[in-house]
Amino acid sequence: MTQRLIASTALASVLALGLAGHAAAQDKAKEKCYGIAKAGQNDCANLSGSHSCAGQSKTDKSPDEWKYVAKGTCKDMGGLSADEAKKAGAKK
Repeated sequence: MTQRLIASTALASVLALGLAGHAAAQDKAKEKCYGIAKAGQNDCANLSGSHSCAGQSKTDKSPDEWKYVAKGTCKDMGGLSADEAKKAGAKK
């Protein structure tokens, strides 16, 4: 390997680690908020396991569908924590 290739690889690795750290920091500033997503606007898989992808919710404000929100804002939006959503799903 040439020194140029080694330097390029090292630089790419450092940049990738920096970006991964930034993404992890952003995730810590957000939380999953259940029961606020509109139909087709959920962020990922639901609690019941009926789908595993974003954008597949069928109804507005289903308690087992979630969206990422800024930490500490879920309750203000009328949302539920994961534990509360599980309990709400069991009552159905």
